[in-house]
Amino acid sequence: MRVSVLGAGTMGHGIAQVAAMAGYDVTIRDIEESILESGVDAIESNLQGGVDRDKLTAEEKAAALDRIETTTSLPDAVGDASFVVEAVPERMDLKRETFEEVAANAPAEAVIATNTSSLSITEIASVLDRPGRAIGLHFFNPVHIMGLVEIVVAEQTDDATVEAATEFVEAIDKEPVTVTDSAGFASSRLGVAVGVEAIRMLEEGVAGPEDIDAAMELGYNHPMGPIELCDVVGLDVRLDILEYLREELGERFRPPQLLKRKVRAGKLGRKSGEGFYVWEDGEVVGVSGDWGEQ
Repeated sequence: MRVSVLGAGTMGHGIAQVAAMAGYDVTIRDIEESILESGVDAIESNLQGGVDRDKLTAEEKAAALDRIETTTSLPDAVGDASFVVEAVPERMDLKRETFEEVAANAPAEAVIATNTSSLSITEIASVLDRPGRAIGLHFFNPVHIMGLVEIVVAEQTDDATVEAATEFVEAIDKEPVTVTDSAGFASSRLGVAVGVEAIRMLEEGVAGPEDIDAAMELGYNHPMGPIELCDVVGLDVRLDILEYLREELGERFRPPQLLKRKVRAGKLGRKSGEGFYVWEDGEVVGVSGDWGEQ
C-alpha cells in the first residue's frame, strides 16, 4: 500500500516519517524541491535521534528512508496511492482545491484524508464526486512522538472509510479517537480554549509566560505550557483557528488583541524566531517583551 502525503512541512514530513517507519511506501509532494529536501532532512534527523536513544537501529532508519520518495508533481504523487493525507496550510480554499486535484488523479478507491486541526471536513469533502471516501486525520506535533490521532468523520464519510482510517492509524502505532465533524473537533477546541485564556492572563498582568506555563506543566502535568505551545503551533495559525471558532461558536473564542499585535508584528513564534518567547535553533532562549506591565 502506498501512502501519499501532500506537504513536506512540519506535519507533512512527520506523517510521512511514521508511515515509512510502519512499513508503508510513501511519496511526499510539495511545490518546491527545497521544501522537500528540508522535509527529508528533518525526517533523517528525527530517525537519527531515535538511533541515538536506542529506539531503533541504524538498519531500521535506513529502511524507513528507503521507503520515501519525493516529487513536485501531485498527479505523480497520488497516481498509485491507496491512502492520501493532505497536509497543506490551514486554508479552506487551498484544501478544497487540493482535494479536487487529488480526486482527478488518484485511484477511485483511494481514501482522501485531510490533516486539519479545525476546518470543516464536511465542507472540504463537498468538492468530491464521491465524498464518502473523505475523512479527517488530525495529527499532533511532533508527529513521531505524539500518540494521538483524531479521526474526524464528515457527514458524507462512509463506514468503509472510517474503518480504513482506523486501521491506518493503528498500523502507524497511534491511538485513534473518533469524533464527529464540528468546529474545532474535540482536541483543538479544548486546547485553543486553554491557550486563549492563557494569553488573556498575559494581557491582564496575572503572570508572565514562564510562570503561566510552569503552572500547567507542574500543576497539571502538561508536557508543554499553553504559551509555549502557541509559539510552537504558530501564532498566525492560532489566530486563524480562533477567528474560525469565533465565527462558528461565538465570542468566547474572540482572539485577544495581544495575539493580533504579535501576528501583525511578524512575531509568529518558533518559526520566526520570536513570539511570546525568543527562539534559537528551535529552542527557547528568552522571553519576548516586558510582562510586568501590559
